[in-house]
Amino acid sequence: MIAEVAEGRASAEVARSLINDMSMRQNYWSLGAFCATYCRVVTMHHTIEDLSLFTSLKLRDAELGPVVDRLAEEHEVVADVLNRIDLALVAMVTDPDGLSAVKAEVDLLAEVLFSHLAYEEEELLAPITRLGIDI
Repeated sequence: MIAEVAEGRASAEVARSLINDMSMRQNYWSLGAFCATYCRVVTMHHTIEDLSLFTSLKLRDAELGPVVDRLAEEHEVVADVLNRIDLALVAMVTDPDGLSAVKAEVDLLAEVLFSHLAYEEEELLAPITRLGIDI
């Protein structure tokens, strides 16, 4: 592009526009990479809870069943929001105005996760300690 501007085949405005587009693509790619990593960590965390921690809690204290069941159901809600974030990120690649959809889904994820984690801590910290369950 610089060579084209130097040779008079393109204007500085066109070069600036192209650089801006490239910067936005890089930003979108970086956002997507961060989200993918974060989503992977949340999914791993929930999978470990579902397959190990929740099973141990139910076996050692049956009264925790409703709490564990609710948390497992919330994991499905979180997974659904994570999938919608992924779809919104993919759509944003071809539609830069799609950033507002990504933001809305990320805001929803924050709301869902804060609520989920607050409930989990409130209901499980004492039983995990009482039962001596290693995490």
